[in-house]
Amino acid sequence: MAISAQLVDSFTPEQVESFHRDGFLIIEEGLIAPDALEPLRERYLRLFEGDYETGIRPDEVNWVPGRDPEDRTRQLCNAWKSDTLVAAQVLSERIGRLAAQLAGYRGVRILQDNVLWKPPGTKAIGFHQDSSYADYLVPAEMITCWMSLHDTEPDAGPLAFVPGSHRWPKTPPERSQFHAPDDWLAGVRSSAPEGAEIETVPVVVKAGGGSFHHGLVWHGSEPNTSGTTARMALVSHMIPVEARFHHENVDVTYSRYRRRGDLALDESFFPVMWDESGYRTPWLAELPPLP
Repeated sequence: MAISAQLVDSFTPEQVESFHRDGFLIIEEGLIAPDALEPLRERYLRLFEGDYETGIRPDEVNWVPGRDPEDRTRQLCNAWKSDTLVAAQVLSERIGRLAAQLAGYRGVRILQDNVLWKPPGTKAIGFHQDSSYADYLVPAEMITCWMSLHDTEPDAGPLAFVPGSHRWPKTPPERSQFHAPDDWLAGVRSSAPEGAEIETVPVVVKAGGGSFHHGLVWHGSEPNTSGTTARMALVSHMIPVEARFHHENVDVTYSRYRRRGDLALDESFFPVMWDESGYRTPWLAELPPLP
């Protein structure tokens, strides 16, 4: 189900029902304000050149010019720590409130962001389930908002979902099949219940549009074969506000933020975006207003 709005502020019961039925909701426009699009695109160029406004490197830098093949999708994780304008968008109170409405959470905090850039000629991102990477958390689940900085085209490798696949079992992640796999549907094919139909629905939206998706829905993106169209997208992976670290399971990157003897998520690194009580991590008020 796709919807169109100037600036999405809430969802109808029918839209929430569509999310729970399909595992995703596509929003044609209105997740990012039009005036913020070009400034965010400019920040992308600086970030991928290693120019970090805050002086802090993102937690993951999956593509570096001259180091990595040109046919790889560029990705940074937790660039909000590196750039305050990116932070203002991915930590938006409105995006958090919308995510909580769809997921039925009383509040959400950020787990991580993704800064994605898929120029023409770049290869696929393998189909996967986001929550399969979250076993270091309790509960091991999330909801994700994907926001496009450009009009998306069907041949430019847009994000795509398998409707209803959030009701399939959680499958352990296959990390070797994430970046530039030969068969981007391999994971979903091997995990689909017997007799299940594998249909993919691309996210074809206007600049500023995007989607929300359930942490278990299978998704990924085909190669960008357009020849002319680049795709930049911002992603907020959000978790329930009450989430905590698992007492045993660890993540090679994000468990570094676990305090010794304390399973709570520190708001310096996992700030609360929105809570039904009205609470929001105080230091978020210091971020610059979006254009």
